[in-house]
Amino acid sequence: MIFFKALILAIVTALQFAQAADTEIKLALNWKPEAEFGGIYQAEVGGIFKKHGLKVEILPGGAGTPSVQIIAGAKIDFGIASADEIVIAQSRGAKVVALFATYQTNAQGIMTHEELGYKSFADVFASKNKLALQKGLPYAMFLMQKYKDAKAQIVPYLGGISHFLVDKTYSQQCFITSEPLSAESKNQKVKTFLVSEAGFNPYTTVLITREDVIKAQPEVVKQLVAAMREGLSEYQKNPDQANVLMNKLNPSMDLETLKKSAFIQKALIENADTEKFGIGSMSQARWLELVDQLYSLKLIKKKVPADQLFRNM
Repeated sequence: MIFFKALILAIVTALQFAQAADTEIKLALNWKPEAEFGGIYQAEVGGIFKKHGLKVEILPGGAGTPSVQIIAGAKIDFGIASADEIVIAQSRGAKVVALFATYQTNAQGIMTHEELGYKSFADVFASKNKLALQKGLPYAMFLMQKYKDAKAQIVPYLGGISHFLVDKTYSQQCFITSEPLSAESKNQKVKTFLVSEAGFNPYTTVLITREDVIKAQPEVVKQLVAAMREGLSEYQKNPDQANVLMNKLNPSMDLETLKKSAFIQKALIENADTEKFGIGSMSQARWLELVDQLYSLKLIKKKVPADQLFRNM
């Protein structure tokens, strides 16, 4: 009798676990599969989502993917965005909230040809050479405001690195784990300046959801954040398995470039805050500074309370 009771208990427990593991969610990325999402794909291939009771459908993005609007409009419940997008969205009434910040140091920057000899952003903007920027981006606006007396020829950024490869005087915006590595693979000597060095440093590759999701499904939110944290930690230790999957989904990123990207981004993921509070954690002071900067740039008409922008789960 004791044996049968134990067997029944084991079966019930297994069934309960199976039901928990069936929690299905969709996660919208804001770009194609690359190293910045390595923790997410590691959570997939490494069984980490399943371990935390989740079945996650990862939806790759691309140029102009409106992930914030997708989440705010309740088309799906979870996505990836940047911190500045979240502030702007909340200022316009959207109830999107940050849950987990992959990059503590913003990965956006300006890449130049090493032979130009630039030592700082001031040098880049003081030059009369071309600088390709997408003017509407918050960090581009910040740089243009800070270096408003610049002599650089600001030209539209058209994507890719084709112009950079053929013009040795040409500089352009970039994501440090992507375009500079692509240029180096074409035998270009590159010098990159991170926007954070100029004083603009919003969290990047941020997991977001809505307030109503947090209230209605608090355990699912916690499970997803826990899986993201574990996946990112595992990816930093060994990115190979996730890189193979991302290469299959995005062949333009070869395995060698993905490996280099994973190595470079370690410095962007960890800092004093993550050592103290854990990977993905965020601080109110950082959000408050970002709100002030976006208000100064006139990208928001009213200041959003910093403590409403994020949750550390």
